[in-house]
Amino acid sequence: MATIRESDLPGIGRKFQVETRSGDLLMIIVHDSGTRELYHVMPQEPENILSRIALDDLEARQVAGIIGGLTYRPQALEALELPLEEMVIEWYKVESEHAAVDKTIRDLQVRQHTGATIIAVIEPDGTQRINPEPDQIIQQGATLVVIGRREHMQALKQLIGGEER
Repeated sequence: MATIRESDLPGIGRKFQVETRSGDLLMIIVHDSGTRELYHVMPQEPENILSRIALDDLEARQVAGIIGGLTYRPQALEALELPLEEMVIEWYKVESEHAAVDKTIRDLQVRQHTGATIIAVIEPDGTQRINPEPDQIIQQGATLVVIGRREHMQALKQLIGGEER
């Protein structure tokens, strides 16, 4: 999930800084007049602007509707949501301090302890393991693709990263 920081700009409006999972940095300034300015900046050098767009209030609302899926909803998402209903699919990056590092799926007993199911493991080198075997070792830097209900995901977070190794 993206990290969003906001701050007041007295006499101007409000600034939002969005850091995405992919490492992009987007700064949005909402002026009291209704104008919005969007800046794509270098994450390490926020003063280095890669691009800038200014939108009036109506344009900003139209773009928000497009991004938010109000005007077009991808068919793949609709098809995915119908059969899953209460189920969600989430991605978890395994960090060095997580308890899951160097353990197998069997060792962790993910399904038994959490109700969630690991449906894929993306290794740090990019190798994708779809429907991984119980003997799959979870490496530091791997990304786990997991399906389950929201309560399963909470339990999974605790199991995978809740304890120091």
